Amino acid sequence: MLKNDLLIRAAKGEQTDRVPVWLMRQAGRILPEYRAIRESLSGFKELVETPDLAAEVTIQPVDILGVDAAIIFSDILVIPEAMGLPYTMVEKKGPYFEQTINSEADLKKLTSTNLNLNYVFDAIKETKKRLDGRVPLIGFAGAPWTILCYMIEGSGSKTFSKPRGLLYKNPKMAHQLLEMITESTIAYLKEQVKAGADVLQIFDSWAGILDKKQYAEFGIRYINRICEEIDEVPITVFSKGANFSLGELKDLDCRTIGLDWHVDGKTAREIIGDEKTLQGNLDPCALYAVDDVLIQKVTEMLDEFGSQKYIANLGHGVYPDTDPEKVKLFIDTVKKHKFHQ
Repeated sequence: MLKNDLLIRAAKGEQTDRVPVWLMRQAGRILPEYRAIRESLSGFKELVETPDLAAEVTIQPVDILGVDAAIIFSDILVIPEAMGLPYTMVEKKGPYFEQTINSEADLKKLTSTNLNLNYVFDAIKETKKRLDGRVPLIGFAGAPWTILCYMIEGSGSKTFSKPRGLLYKNPKMAHQLLEMITESTIAYLKEQVKAGADVLQIFDSWAGILDKKQYAEFGIRYINRICEEIDEVPITVFSKGANFSLGELKDLDCRTIGLDWHVDGKTAREIIGDEKTLQGNLDPCALYAVDDVLIQKVTEMLDEFGSQKYIANLGHGVYPDTDPEKVKLFIDTVKKHKFHQ
């Protein structure tokens, strides 16, 4: 039994006494306590793959910042690695794949079944035990399009011209790979729920590099497959940069739509309607502001979205150089806000 179930109730569209709040990328990055653990290890992946430590850093924001949910410390790229495409995390540069997918022959080297991701499920189980029902635990995965981007490009990119080019050169191959990723992701998320995840979030970090028609075909289509297959817990879909597709995203079989900071709450609600819960969407850079300005921006955001069917968050992950005290101010402002009747 959850002692604080605000996030679950908000996601389900139920009445809440106040707006729940958490932050994308809250586990790590900004906290000295996280960095102390991180610096004692060989690298980022060791932390991801060590359940005891992953659980510890997952819980840190709950203890230190007072958020209304924990999100399991992991990485979206565990899926391609489990499928047979290993990666390394290069300090200050991001992920790097020595091997990439370049042909149909490469697809045959991958697997989409019996993925070895037990370390993630063990981390979820350990986290649930330590949380002892204080707040919900969020599990997550990358959306198929975003995962494809890394598997084709081999690293982060300003343009992702290789995966985007594939959609023109060989759309059949793109769909084959997306099918494999989707199958893997469904199985992965179902196991997260079995391990104890109370909510799931799908991150489509590179949704915004496609146009509306392409995103419908190569993005939304596969996200909806995932949402249709998983009905045990509420699902949030966060498609960064795809505000041009809000009208299509509203029809996804999910509970919550996450929003980046490029759309205001009133506009989003007009497009999406009242059926879905909305999540977001403070500009992460607002956390650099002086206290009075930050409080004003958070207050404006809350008043735009309203008190119900809403989860306060940022419009993207918190940046690594953000002052934790600003994050606390953001969270406290949400918790104390009084909506005008």
